[in-house]
Amino acid sequence: MNRDDMFDAIAAERGELADVLDGLDDAQWATQSLCSEWTVRDVAGHLVMPLITGPMTIARTVFRVRGNLARANVVSSRKVAVDHRDELPSLLRAHAESHFTPPFGGPEAPLTDLLVHGQDIRRPLGLTRGFDPARLRVALDFLSTRGAFAFGASRADVTWVATDLDWRSGRAGAPEIRGPAEAVLLARAGRRVALADLTGDGLARVSPSG
Repeated sequence: MNRDDMFDAIAAERGELADVLDGLDDAQWATQSLCSEWTVRDVAGHLVMPLITGPMTIARTVFRVRGNLARANVVSSRKVAVDHRDELPSLLRAHAESHFTPPFGGPEAPLTDLLVHGQDIRRPLGLTRGFDPARLRVALDFLSTRGAFAFGASRADVTWVATDLDWRSGRAGAPEIRGPAEAVLLARAGRRVALADLTGDGLARVSPSG
């Protein structure tokens, strides 16, 4: 994927997720997501937040939480979720074409964010989806390089192998973790629930008992 292709994929992912959010009832909005700090509504707020929040507002929030960027993200995302409670799907759709990228990455970062957080929402709600292999490949590559730190990805010395894509990442000879690309993506991004969908002798290095 080139840069333009990635922004097209980002717009498509935002639109597809907005369609999902449009159909949720109050109980689903309040469901705990795969993110420990966030409900489904909070995750949606997180995805909308950088699209509608100015840099000075974000900077003030960072100052208030004494430079804790992770905490600032939680606070800012929840504020958007509360302030725009009923508008989150329409805002995500209205800003689908935004070319926002965070300081730590290009379009690979928001595309990865959408793929991972989209599953943070869908999985607890029992919703399934199909994946564009090219989008998954971009996200998997991103989490295997500079994106690993920004997304809190596992840094265990293992080789990750997607069994439904021609994709692998890791040191030659390292223990392997194998499974569907979606599960590899989520596990690589620290979602332990996805480990149940994976196999291999490398699991002991990333599982809670390992």
